[in-house]
Amino acid sequence: MTALSDKAQAFAQLHTAPEILRVVNIWDVVSATAVAALPETKALATAGHSIAATFGYEDGENIPLDVMLDMVGRIVAAVDVPVTADLDSGFGNPGETTRRTIGVGVVGANVEDRVKPLAEAIAAVEAVIAAGEAEGVPFVLNARTDVFLKGADRPLDDKVADAVERGRAFLAAGATSVFVPGLLDAETTRRLVEGIGERRLSVIGVPAALTAAEYEALGVARISYGPQTQRVALTALQDLAIDLYGDGVIPSSVRALN
Repeated sequence: MTALSDKAQAFAQLHTAPEILRVVNIWDVVSATAVAALPETKALATAGHSIAATFGYEDGENIPLDVMLDMVGRIVAAVDVPVTADLDSGFGNPGETTRRTIGVGVVGANVEDRVKPLAEAIAAVEAVIAAGEAEGVPFVLNARTDVFLKGADRPLDDKVADAVERGRAFLAAGATSVFVPGLLDAETTRRLVEGIGERRLSVIGVPAALTAAEYEALGVARISYGPQTQRVALTALQDLAIDLYGDGVIPSSVRALN
């Protein structure tokens, strides 16, 4: 596990660098190799939603774990950069799921709390970290809290306070960073960074969000894009199909990436 351990350590260090870690989410081998070929790519993250959609499943843990891990393992084998996987909420057993994920060469993961009771959420984080230790890999956990996604009607102050409390607890339990998905403006991001810690917050890039550079200036550690990248690709495909049905032609700018 020495090589995998070294890769995990290198991946962890990317979270504390002055530059925000930009992770473009991928969902299969060809999307992974297309992104990994870029010199700017330092790591890749699978998007659970996108992998599920690839196989015809709804988002969440509807996709069988074996199917998801098979795809993730194929992605890892096809690229040289560190790969972190979206493990939803752990598929019923965060520790065992992490062990199996490490087995296919993954060095980090997102695991979401789904706003479960805090003690239960902390126990999941501890199980993930313990599994990494047992396998000899300093596993890079991007511990996700869904307080913004599932708390649309709650006052902003309450959501920030809840995210900070959970984030601090997850870090204390061994997480590398805290993922707070949602459309975060500059002031909310500033408050979360202030509460959780400099270079500890992970955010998602969605339409109307701040730019990566703006999040970086606020002290954010990492930005990823979830299912948005697949949606962009599918939009391009559907738009091309519309054009071809209208007697269009394949653009000459197309690159042979497959």
